[in-house]
Amino acid sequence: MNKIEYYSKDILALEQRYRAMFINSLGGFKSLSLIGTRNRDGQSNLAVFNSFFHIGANPPLFGFIVRPDSVERHTLHNILETGVFTVNHVQESFYKAAHQTSARYAAGVSEFDAVMLTEEYLQDHYAPFVAESHVKIGASFRQRTDIELNGTVMILAEITYVSIPRESLMTDGYVDLQKAGSITCAGLDSYHRTEFISRLTYAKPDTLPESIIV
Repeated sequence: MNKIEYYSKDILALEQRYRAMFINSLGGFKSLSLIGTRNRDGQSNLAVFNSFFHIGANPPLFGFIVRPDSVERHTLHNILETGVFTVNHVQESFYKAAHQTSARYAAGVSEFDAVMLTEEYLQDHYAPFVAESHVKIGASFRQRTDIELNGTVMILAEITYVSIPRESLMTDGYVDLQKAGSITCAGLDSYHRTEFISRLTYAKPDTLPESIIV
């Protein structure tokens, strides 16, 4: 296989948008979610994110990255103002609408309305869920960390509510996201279906893993 190599000086010399696309693609396939928020005045906001990462299960914590706030970041502002938000998986049926939420709409415009997705309020949660989503997570803000290296912000949160299709939950607690219809993404604009290969048994030094029959 022919290969191309980049060193630090080569990467830094790349055109800005090309470099952003290139580096963002290197991390492989990522989680794809719509984060729903609402400010104190009741104005809803919806934005697509691909940086959701697991932190721990006790308590159930996760994090995500917000880009530098050189421009107004409605999602970050609303989370810090109200302390709650939602995470909604994206299905193939509305991935174009999810992508469109990344457009820079004015503060008074709800992306729900702009891209024609439906606000849904569950379990008295202040922030809106996406009705069309099959996997919905309610979250409470726990910690903000400003990353000085590039001006991004890391938000840590606790899961307080989950709604998933019954058929996607396996007997051992595993959530089958393919059955739930969740899709994934790579880079900044590439969307992908998932295809199950196998689940493997717990890794032990003296035993090779075997496929778990589901």
